[in-house]
Amino acid sequence: MKQIGSNVRVETDGDMLTIKVDLSQRQGRSASGKTMVIASTQGNVNLGHASGAVLGLNVYTKQS
Repeated sequence: MKQIGSNVRVETDGDMLTIKVDLSQRQGRSASGKTMVIASTQGNVNLGHASGAVLGLNVYTKQS
C-alpha cells in the first residue's frame, strides 16, 4: 500500500482501488476549528492509474 496525505493508504489491483484509514487516529483540528481531522489526502492526488483517476479525501468528526 502507498501512503498519500495524512493517515491515508491506497492500493490499486487492476481497476480496483482500496483505501485504508485508521479511524482511531486524529491529525488535529481543521483550519476553521469546527472539525477534528482523522485523515486527508491534503488536496487532489493523481493515483497513477491508466484511467487518470484522481482522489481527494477528507475524513473528520464534528467538534463537540
